[in-house]
Amino acid sequence: MSEPSNKKLHIAIITSGGAGMFCGACMHDNTWTKAMINQGAEATLIPTYTPIRVDEQNMTGSPVFLGGINIYLNFRSRIWRSLPRFFKHWLDTPWIINLATKFGVSNDAHELGALTVTLLEGEQGPELMEIEELAQYVGEQLKPDVVCLSNALLSGTIKKIKEYFSGPLFCVLQGDDVFLEELGAPYRLLALELIRQNIQQLDGVLVHSDYYREFMSDYLGVPVDHFQKVLLGIDLEGHDGTPNENADEPFTIGFFARICKEKGLHNVVQAFEIFHQAHPESRLAVGGFLGKENEDYFHETTKNLTALNESYKYWGSPDSRSEKVAFYKSLSVLSVPTDYHEPKGLFVLEAMANGVPVVQPAHGAFPELIEKTEGGLLVPPGDPQALADAWERLYQDRDYRLKLAQQGYERVRQFYSAELMAKESLKFFQKTVDSSGFAKNEPQMTPEP
Repeated sequence: MSEPSNKKLHIAIITSGGAGMFCGACMHDNTWTKAMINQGAEATLIPTYTPIRVDEQNMTGSPVFLGGINIYLNFRSRIWRSLPRFFKHWLDTPWIINLATKFGVSNDAHELGALTVTLLEGEQGPELMEIEELAQYVGEQLKPDVVCLSNALLSGTIKKIKEYFSGPLFCVLQGDDVFLEELGAPYRLLALELIRQNIQQLDGVLVHSDYYREFMSDYLGVPVDHFQKVLLGIDLEGHDGTPNENADEPFTIGFFARICKEKGLHNVVQAFEIFHQAHPESRLAVGGFLGKENEDYFHETTKNLTALNESYKYWGSPDSRSEKVAFYKSLSVLSVPTDYHEPKGLFVLEAMANGVPVVQPAHGAFPELIEKTEGGLLVPPGDPQALADAWERLYQDRDYRLKLAQQGYERVRQFYSAELMAKESLKFFQKTVDSSGFAKNEPQMTPEP
């Protein structure tokens, strides 16, 4: 075993912007970066595609690589692809990319199938110039000790990064299957096959839950022992709600997530219609980013709620941490009854951090979060009546509701703080770097026969 180095550990995280929306993955990456810096490490957050949008200090300190406009034009035009890089660089300016996203540049998976495949093809595809620029920046300018890709859709960069960088290279999976499952034929199968090939070059795959480790091992055909569970955490600064904050107000049910079918807003609405018949004074508060591609779904789902007047309110997408916390503080309970199996569940931790219990479907990462925090209840997935019945239990038993709220409030701080997340991940990264068995220039995964 080699002697551990006293050098400040440097972690580079390559994240993906959400085309102007609040994205759970890039918000997590931003918090993670800040927390590792606060723990004495050096950390660099590198944005790709578009600038990230967060409700805390933005930790990105580099230009936007693989800029979305240039990526699209490279894909569409051989002539554009052949132009010198310096001629196209201005289109990677953050304000220009942000402006473009307001005029219909979509991150809808249905529209991005072919483009996704070309990105996953890496240097074999039309984006070689952009990928090489990112790889050179990482390997020749930053020179970190560890590199983490924020999602498998960036895996087309792995081979080129490894030409310039000889340290450990990981990928964090944070819901990649949801995007992939929405790709139309034949792009879904092509993208999956390319990802399976690309990640064989990684030194490990990181996930935030036992559920997602088992699921993605099977989904991608990667041995489960190549997955490492890393702690999920949130920055608790500003989350100043307390367990009894809303105890005597009208019973208010909250939904806070990106507005789309997979997040399950329709399940909340159906359950609230049942609950509200028994308790006309109850209220429903909905918050979250609404993209153009989901406007029809949102209006169809909530069309009957407008007749409820003050019993229903759509808060939109809060621009700041304080506005988001104000939303949570208005709630008696939070439910985001997703149809898909959630791999993280940051909204669960945020609600509990403000003293709000949760009622969630018993799938994905939710059982692990509820078991660890004891801050909520689990119900059968896709069952609005069961969801309404769980709210009824909390409505009728105020003391039990406050008990769950208090447990969640305390245990999020005990088990899911950004500080603890940073400490645990840095310990893992340092061990990896110090390990004498790590062959820097060779892939650590064994390809399947």
